[in-house]
Amino acid sequence: MPAARPDLPPLFLPPQMPAFAASDQRPLRGLTVLVVEDSRFACDALRLLCQRSGARLRRAETLHAARAHLKVYRPDVVIVDLGLPDGRGESLIRNLALQVPRPAVILGSSGDPGGRTAALAAGAVGFLEKPIASLAAFQAALLHHLPDRATGVTTAMPPPDDLLPDDPPPADPLALRDDLARAADLIAAAPDRSQRHYLTGFLAGLARTTHDTALEQAAAGLEDGAQGLAAVAGLLSRRLARRADVFAPDST
Repeated sequence: MPAARPDLPPLFLPPQMPAFAASDQRPLRGLTVLVVEDSRFACDALRLLCQRSGARLRRAETLHAARAHLKVYRPDVVIVDLGLPDGRGESLIRNLALQVPRPAVILGSSGDPGGRTAALAAGAVGFLEKPIASLAAFQAALLHHLPDRATGVTTAMPPPDDLLPDDPPPADPLALRDDLARAADLIAAAPDRSQRHYLTGFLAGLARTTHDTALEQAAAGLEDGAQGLAAVAGLLSRRLARRADVFAPDST
């Protein structure tokens, strides 16, 4: 294979993947995490946290996809968002809690802190409130239920050019844009009452994660009928008209 030409700019050189030593001490190394999550934005944040912790991530967007996945694979950790397109995440948590053998760690997840009670009542051993505060907080939430790994472990440092353990995962504006576009498509399709209820939770969680107060307020009116739908549709249209790399929300 010919060597890279020295006269080519770095853009044309093959990307270098981060390398970890054979003595890799990342605390979740070797674990497989199944994330049942409909938001691409939230899933991308979890992907980065898993990567920096040594875990492998698999994703299912719906309850149906998660159940199909679980017929074939047996993950060590399952993180279940409570509001999914085809039902409530609590139903999957209840099923997982009754499995023998069951996954080592079952966690509920939501942008609504009130979801903690429902997740624990369904059988989850813990709860992740979105957005997850830091790499260290993510690792601690899992290690608390993995005593063999937690012994003597704090948090493993990520590669030097990545986020530090106390930093939140970086926002991916393209993933956020995909989530907003998906919500806009669902609204354009004249959602029924149950679909509006789902969209209310989806957009409210996304708004809390991105600190978008205007979106959270608009989402609260989604179930009020045509006027609420029109307000959210207009706000989403303005968000999507921006450049794809613009992340910071404003008041409109």
